[in-house]
Amino acid sequence: MSDVEAEREARNARFIQRFMDGVPHLKALGIGYQAHGDDWAELVLPYSPSLIVDDGVIASGAIFSLMDSAAGFAVFAKLKSMAGHATLDLRLDYLHGPEPGVTIVGRAICYRLTSSVAFVRGFAHQGDPALPLANMAGTFMYGGAA
Repeated sequence: MSDVEAEREARNARFIQRFMDGVPHLKALGIGYQAHGDDWAELVLPYSPSLIVDDGVIASGAIFSLMDSAAGFAVFAKLKSMAGHATLDLRLDYLHGPEPGVTIVGRAICYRLTSSVAFVRGFAHQGDPALPLANMAGTFMYGGAA
């Protein structure tokens, strides 16, 4: 690995750690980092007995937090900055309930930036992206120019 590649990897690791450390409820819910690119991010929500509801599945609020966090990370990735931003609107359409005992993956892509608003879409799945359990659409306000 070249010095340039090593520095890029180190910057990436610092970026990921700053995001994960900067959102306290990620740790509380057990949400972890999986992957990201120039305009997308994937986070995971492992199954935990502390997150289940009566029927043994992960509560919808925890899934909502997963998707809001994945979307926020995607905005950071697209902006190439840890600039502050706030969720303006986030919609989650649940297609079916999650299976008990299975980790949920949240994937979001920031597909458009204006001078102050980021547009994001994504989905949650349990291992097969072709079978989403929820679709997401959101907007985020930020302070920088696109």
